[in-house]
This record gives sequence, structure tokens and C-alpha cells, in this order.
Amino acid sequence: MTENVMNGVMFNAYPDSIGRHLADTVDMMSRPEFEDAFSLFYILPTFFNSDLDRGFSIIDYDMNEELVSPTDLARLKGLGIRLKFDLVLNHLSVGSPQFQDMLAYGDESAYKDFFIDWNEFWASHGTMGPDGYVLPDPECLDVLFMRKPGLPILKVRFPDGSERPYWNTFYQQVTYGKLVQEDLERIDGLDPAQGEALVAIANRALEAGVAPAGIDWAGYAKYAGPVTDIIERKRQYLGQMDLNARSESIWDFYEETLQKLAGYGASLVRLDAFAYLHKEPCKPNFFNEPGTWDYLERLKCMAGEHGLTLLPEVHSEFGYGLHEEVAHRGFVIYDFFFPGLVIDALDRGTSRPLMRWVREMLEKGIRTVNMLGCHDGIPVLDLRGKDILGISREGLLSDEEIDRAIQRIMDRGGRVKSLYGPDGKKISYYQINATFFSALGEDERKLRLARAIQMFMPGIPQVWYLDLFAGKNNYEAADEGGTAGHKEINRTTLSHSDIEQGLKRIIVRDQLELIRLRNRSPAFSGRLEIEDRGEHRLYMRWSNGVCEATLDANLQDLGFVITHQDGDGDTTLRSYR
Repeated sequence: MTENVMNGVMFNAYPDSIGRHLADTVDMMSRPEFEDAFSLFYILPTFFNSDLDRGFSIIDYDMNEELVSPTDLARLKGLGIRLKFDLVLNHLSVGSPQFQDMLAYGDESAYKDFFIDWNEFWASHGTMGPDGYVLPDPECLDVLFMRKPGLPILKVRFPDGSERPYWNTFYQQVTYGKLVQEDLERIDGLDPAQGEALVAIANRALEAGVAPAGIDWAGYAKYAGPVTDIIERKRQYLGQMDLNARSESIWDFYEETLQKLAGYGASLVRLDAFAYLHKEPCKPNFFNEPGTWDYLERLKCMAGEHGLTLLPEVHSEFGYGLHEEVAHRGFVIYDFFFPGLVIDALDRGTSRPLMRWVREMLEKGIRTVNMLGCHDGIPVLDLRGKDILGISREGLLSDEEIDRAIQRIMDRGGRVKSLYGPDGKKISYYQINATFFSALGEDERKLRLARAIQMFMPGIPQVWYLDLFAGKNNYEAADEGGTAGHKEINRTTLSHSDIEQGLKRIIVRDQLELIRLRNRSPAFSGRLEIEDRGEHRLYMRWSNGVCEATLDANLQDLGFVITHQDGDGDTTLRSYR
């Protein structure tokens, strides 16, 4: 990756976060107010054809023509903006051509091994249960890391009528289409009156959530078999099916996808859910070693052939040191520690935990992409320490400090996402969903200083569109959003009018000024130094030859001064109070 991209600022949004189409965002970025503000654009995966999880359930990696067009990409290229996309490694939508082919052709499908047959996977490490799927041995089950209650299984009906359990780590939903009398026309000996009665019984039961096998057919029991078979043939799926990375067809698919992303203009590719990809019986299904490393190296080689830099997405507690290991293997990592550290620093008026992390990045050469808000939530679990086999590693914040930070954000309207154990019990908070502005108590001084700190951090600063416009929690969207509604609290679509009004606000103009400084100053391609000027002060200086940029902030009164010296030796100073 070239240095100018590595040190530029990245915009982050869905294709329809501004207006209705990607073209509306490109229009905004073409305005004079955005000149020289951004070098990259992370376009979230509704760019592709998808059906769930706001884009992260990919059907295929073709452009979603309802939201984007080749003209949009050409215009972004003309603005000098390079792109970042997602490759969702672990799973693919049930609506994908591959899964639909398996539903249609079963054992004859070319894609039967594209997904993970649960019973084949666990055949030698478990016992067949009464419901038709293998129950892993206890020592195997205990190490599984669950994203939802219960075993990660979706039972798939094959054309021969058999039910096959397939691995499904994330979302699933099974529904049945309503019966109509025409569906029953081929049942021998069934008269219209009986058909009408059977349709009524079936549809009432299905609407009440009764499984087809559990329907009480009353006086029509002799028709239970054929009618149930018809209902099952109308079964519909929604969900994200885990991919079988043991199959070479998966790697062919990754290769084709990386080539496609490069053709769209990608420089960076975020590897979503990569840590779940490598699976091995009786080992953890999250970042299983050494298999995960083998997969990452193979992907890295493939990406290099297309001029792409990979960004593995991994949430892990600081105490595990996993972030460090990924970085030392040559990958850029997400700085999931930064958002929580900034909130803590601004709420408590202390620079100590944040500066400890900055020093570690500098000392260990850790390359990052950082953010304040994003499409997901504000990480909290990541800040914790860990006690492993008697070896204790201190977290960036103590458990008590994390709990207090969580409570403050919750008191300000945040929502919570949790993790679960194999028994379905909640084991931990995963992240808090809120706009970053609302997480700060909707204090413009805090948001302004948070943005300044971000622009002086090592790595690539990534800016969530709603943060730029000081967006507030959208409780209505969160309440109406269903299973993943907590995330909609921070995904409000901005209209052209919102943009016009927002650009008149001082907090928006100040952020753009700070972003523009970081994006275009050569100082940030140089060396970062930090000085300890007391717990309540934060002092950071970037220097590159005669170019220099300095941030001097007071975390108690939230005032700060930025000094910038350009290549001609001219110095500018801006005080923010």
C-alpha cells in the first residue's frame, strides 16, 4: 500500500446512507466543503447483492444496481478516492446461487460441499441425537464460541425429502408459504371440501408458529403425510450459511471475488468474520490455531496478486494479545480499543490509558485503521485484560472502569449486544450500540476533541458519516429494527436537506477542518512523538522534515490547540474552546 493511502482519511457509509443511492454520497463528496478531506471510502456491503444483516449476508459480489453504478465508481476515482470493501469470509446467504443449487439438486449439486454438513463434520466426535443431528462430545462442545443461543445448525431439506443439518454460526430463519387449494390437487381421493379444510388447518397452525410435523390434522390424519410434504416443499430460508474452507471450490470463489473487488477500485479489503472460518473438531471455532494463520497467509498471497491489502476484522480482549500477533504477521488491524479509550479519556479527564495504547502501537510497529463510530457498535469487551494459565495481562482499562463506562453510555441511551455460551446463557457484553455523539452525552466539545485526537492517532482514521454530522441515537429505528434493531440506532439515512443544514453547523465544519489537515499534511507521513505533560493533558506531535503538526489538549476543560507548520515554514495556529 502506498504511503499516501496509508496516511489518508477514510469515509465510511452504506451506499444509501446519504440520500437514496451511492451517487448522492458522491455528489456530497464533490462539494467544495469536502475538497481534500478524504482519500479513501469504505463502502459497506449493500454495495453488493445481499438480503440480510444490512449487507453482510452476501448473495453475490456483483454490484447492487438499485444502489450503485459504474458511473459512481468512475466519479470517485476522478476525485482521487480509493475504495475499501468487505469480503465476508465465513458465510454466504441462503439466497446465493450456490446454496440454491444445493436445495434444487441435493447430493447431485456441484455445491454440496460448498457448505458444512454438520453431521459429516462431527461424525467421529459426537453421538447422533434424537432430532437427526450429531451432538458433539462434551469436551468438544465446551470449546465452541457461540454468537446466538443453541447449536449453530440450520436443517436443510434436500430434494429426496431428507433433512440435513448445516453449520450456521449467525442468523437463520425458516418460514413456510401459505397453502392454497391448488397445492393439493395431486393428492388422490381428496375432494374440494376436504382440500379447503386441510388448507385452513395448515395455515392456522403455521401462522401460530407450529412446525409442520406438529400440526394436528383432526379428522384428516390420513392426508397428514402428503400435505406435510407439500408444506415442506414450500419451505423458505433466510440466513447466513458457513462456508466449507476445506473445499477447494471455496478458494476458487475467494480468488474470483478478490479479482472482482480489485476491478471495482479496491485498495483495502476487510475480512469480515474471518476468525470463524477455520473449523476443526474439538478445537475452538473462533481463531483456531494454527489453521487460521494458514488461511490468512493463503488469502494474503491471493490478495497481493491483485494489489490488495487485507484488513482482518477480529474482536478479542486486549489481554489475549491476539491483535499484536495479527499485526506482527504483517497485517493492518482494526483499532477496536480506541473508541472506548477516547470515551473514557473525555469522561474522566485522563490521558493515561489512551497514551499507554499509543506508546504500545509505536513501540511494536502496529499498523491500524481506527474509528470512533461505525456501522456496528462501540467495543467494550476488547479493553479487558486476561488471566491465562496463571499468567495475567493487564487490560487497557480495569473491569471496574469498563463497567462504569458501559453504564455511562447506557445511561445516555445506548443498547447492548451480548455473547452466549454453549448452554445459551449470556456470558458477556459484546459491544454497545449508540452514535458516538450520543455516547459522549451529545456534548459538541467532546466530539470535537475526540475527532482531533483521532486525526493525530497512528494509522488510518476512518470516519463514520453520522459522526461527521453529530448524529444522535435513533430510538425509533432501533425499536422497529427486529433482530438486529440495536444496530439501527446508529444508521440514520441523511437527506440532502440534512447535509445542507449540517454543513452550516460549527461542529461539522470544525471536524472537516481537522480531517482536511490530516488528509493533506505531509507531517502525518512522518514520526509521531508524545509527551507526558500530566494526567489531564494530551500532547502529540507529528514531524516530517520541516512539516510539523501538534495537538495540545486539556482533557478537563476540553479545550485544545493545533499548531501546523507547512513545507514553506509557515505556521498556523488554531485554538478550539
